Amino acid sequence: QEQLVESGGGLVQPGGSLRLSCTVFGFTLDDYAIPWFRQAPGEGREGVSCISSRDGSPYYTDAVKGRFTITRDIAKNTVYLQMNDLKPEDTGVYYCAAQRRRYDCAQYTNGRAVDYWGKGTLVTVSS
Repeated sequence: QEQLVESGGGLVQPGGSLRLSCTVFGFTLDDYAIPWFRQAPGEGREGVSCISSRDGSPYYTDAVKGRFTITRDIAKNTVYLQMNDLKPEDTGVYYCAAQRRRYDCAQYTNGRAVDYWGKGTLVTVSS
């Protein structure tokens, strides 16, 4: 069964850093792109980043570009989201997901191409 498990969330001060992990089970990162989404309290879910299944190319929305870095370790079946210079508006539940190669990272900002979702990990940025 295909599963994704996030970890690494927690409480961090503004300007601090946090690294999230997404470990996948039942499929390889060579076959699925891995986007990250977040959902702030009372808000909708928004895509923030994605890593290509084809070549590991990263994608970022303007909200996180320059602060977040997405990487993958194929041998460990794990994708990482390094989050630096965190801001209070980064607070929310972060979800990783999987998108098949035919879509790769296309539409990662809207979630329309997602095949599988993780259950999320909470990130709180506060003094």
